[in-house]
Amino acid sequence: MIIEQFNDEALAHYSYAIVSEGEMALVDPSRNPMPYYKFAEEHNAKIVAVFETHPHADFISSHLQIHEETAATIFVSKLVGADYDHKSFDEGDTFELGKVTFSALNTPGHSPDSITVVAKEENETALFTGDTLFIGNVGRPDLRENAGNMKAKRIDLAKQMYNTMQTKFNGLPDDALVYPAHGAGSLCGKNMSSDSSSTLGNERMGNWAFKEQTEDEFVEEILKDQPFIPSYFGFDVDINKAGALNVQKAKYNVPVFLNVDEIEEGLTIVDTRGGDDFKKSHLPGSINIMATSPKQKFETWLGAIIQPEEAFYLVAPSVEDIDALLERVAKIAYEKYLKAIITVAEDLEGSTEFLEVNHFKENPSAYTIVDIRNTSEVEEGKFFESAIAIPLNELRDRTDEIPTDKPVVVHCAGGYRSAAGSSIVDKQLTGIKVFDLSDAVNDFKSL
Repeated sequence: MIIEQFNDEALAHYSYAIVSEGEMALVDPSRNPMPYYKFAEEHNAKIVAVFETHPHADFISSHLQIHEETAATIFVSKLVGADYDHKSFDEGDTFELGKVTFSALNTPGHSPDSITVVAKEENETALFTGDTLFIGNVGRPDLRENAGNMKAKRIDLAKQMYNTMQTKFNGLPDDALVYPAHGAGSLCGKNMSSDSSSTLGNERMGNWAFKEQTEDEFVEEILKDQPFIPSYFGFDVDINKAGALNVQKAKYNVPVFLNVDEIEEGLTIVDTRGGDDFKKSHLPGSINIMATSPKQKFETWLGAIIQPEEAFYLVAPSVEDIDALLERVAKIAYEKYLKAIITVAEDLEGSTEFLEVNHFKENPSAYTIVDIRNTSEVEEGKFFESAIAIPLNELRDRTDEIPTDKPVVVHCAGGYRSAAGSSIVDKQLTGIKVFDLSDAVNDFKSL
């Protein structure tokens, strides 16, 4: 069998195509199916199956669109309670694709309806583990308390993950290839390896979750220090359970306006331009979530800062960027709530002063410093002892905790998030100067 891994770096999401004798199956596909269609054409293969390991929280899957456009069968656990046309795929079920036999393991823990898809051809075994088994870790158990067909408390899912790791992979060979749905940088787990695949033998030796331990020890470890949960996660679980709209139709239903110099009051504006361009001129009240590189976590922070179903405008640097930005917004199904994607006129009313870094270095007490890193990052150590710690995903609701008697300096760990954080504070606190420390924060890490 031929196995191709597709990598969405911004979401640290892996999806897969498996080809055998002119037929092709997909596992956990991204929102836009076109890369898979291209791969199928290149291999003269017909897409006949789509496997969903669970309803994903961090991205929208194209399983329904692929079914509608190719007539491929969608395979998913009966526990999902899927609203779309599908075939149940649980332990005991199999599917033949050329010379490959697919089977399912019910592997709850990340979600109560998770499956691992096992593909076998002669002496070769591949495991598509979804968000159950990652390279070096396992999926977080705290995302399904308020979403999906089966809701479950985190401690119950943690115990289910313990049972999964103790029992579900025991009959499989050490040389079985492990292909997860995510890698390092995903918020669907913690402390994942940067490796994109492994073998089951390597994971048995190096992954803490396979170590001999009590259930209580396992539960304590898996629940501690999990990253924050972006606002859009439950929203995406429910969309994936129902099946998403055709992405091409959804994207191009969004209006486009050029050279805009004002919009109606009361609506959120997300400006995706670089920080320097934003500071020089922007629509008043805009939030600067930069999307100038495909590796930036734009999707994550859009879905963490902007609430599901909150209407917003999106500012593109240029008309050349519109398609790419619509693609990124659609990954988390926020395109439906876009009032329009716009370019802006020059010399707009809004502007932000650049921080005099040397003055700040010499007089830090003259500023109120706001640390918008995640709680786990702050616990590892502050860069400024006097800093007020408010995680970026909570900042819109907590700016009233920031004193207004001094200019405010906002910082994160490397400069990307502070562009958004400083613009939020500037939007919500009037009468004070707000500065973005940006990448100058690196000068203070060792002080």
